[in-house]
Amino acid sequence: MNKTWVLRARPVGDVKESDLELVEAPLAPLKEGEVRARTIYLSLDPTNRIWMSDMDAYLPPVGLGDPMRGGGLGLVTESRFDGLEPGDIVNTGLAHWALYNTLPGTALSKLPQLPGVPLTAFMGPIGATGMTAYFGLMDIGKPKEGETVVVSAAAGAVGSMVGQIAKIQGCRVVGIAGSEDKCKWLVETAGFDAAINYKKEDVGAALDKHCPDGIDINFESVGGEIMDAVIARLNDFSRMPLCGLISTYNATEPVPGPYNFANLLMRRTLVKGFIVIDYIPRFAEGMQQMAQWLMEGKLKYETDVVRGLENAPSSLSRLFEGKNLGKLVVQVSDEPNMTPA
Repeated sequence: MNKTWVLRARPVGDVKESDLELVEAPLAPLKEGEVRARTIYLSLDPTNRIWMSDMDAYLPPVGLGDPMRGGGLGLVTESRFDGLEPGDIVNTGLAHWALYNTLPGTALSKLPQLPGVPLTAFMGPIGATGMTAYFGLMDIGKPKEGETVVVSAAAGAVGSMVGQIAKIQGCRVVGIAGSEDKCKWLVETAGFDAAINYKKEDVGAALDKHCPDGIDINFESVGGEIMDAVIARLNDFSRMPLCGLISTYNATEPVPGPYNFANLLMRRTLVKGFIVIDYIPRFAEGMQQMAQWLMEGKLKYETDVVRGLENAPSSLSRLFEGKNLGKLVVQVSDEPNMTPA
């Protein structure tokens, strides 16, 4: 039997558990060329909320009555595809919020074995979030030594990697996060030069303090008032990789802004929106570099693990309430050779 979360209603505002239903159904026999994988880790991302709505986005919305879309890692349990066999651990790509995924073998990639690198790293620094950080910063931000980089949602899976990559490039890095514990982690563990708690500090005044020479790169993931404060302090010829606007995803009314859009013109700022799937053809390049930095001890990361597929919908809110530190995942089943809890 399989268990799959199915979308039953378009969320209005915050996602409610009644918007999805956990459905049990028997597994069908494998067809030639297919692989069945038991989900180990399921990725929870802000984009899940976008896919639940019917907004015009980079992928079609999940249809009502269809399985919820999501990425993850799985253990091959059955295979009728040459090149993958039971026991292999694979990246399941854009699959389903399900205990088992049955997919074409051509859609799966077997994970490499890297000495001393835990499986959770493939959900973070050398997974899709790591690729988002790497290509967004390096390809669009083009950091130069001595520049100042500001990262919103800095303690999240993407932001925490962006700041550390920028430090490797010789930049000054200021992160914006939502708690004292997160700010402490950013400075003391991730090596940021400064961190701003937007829930307790005046963000504009704090940016003036920590970015006295202005801001050269704004890696934007939040939008709203925080983005306005950063835009007001951009330098000439600054760059703004636009990764997300998480503060707007649960909005029930149109969201205005940015209010100081004209400053992007005056500062001749490059603003470019991007989605990580744009860079799939270059993932090998990004994974190789991120894995090297990880094994050299230059990257620190956290994985926020929620156990149990049944907890996926209720856990998604952690992203929008700022409760997660690092990459948020649901552990659906045990890693190979792990003793069940």
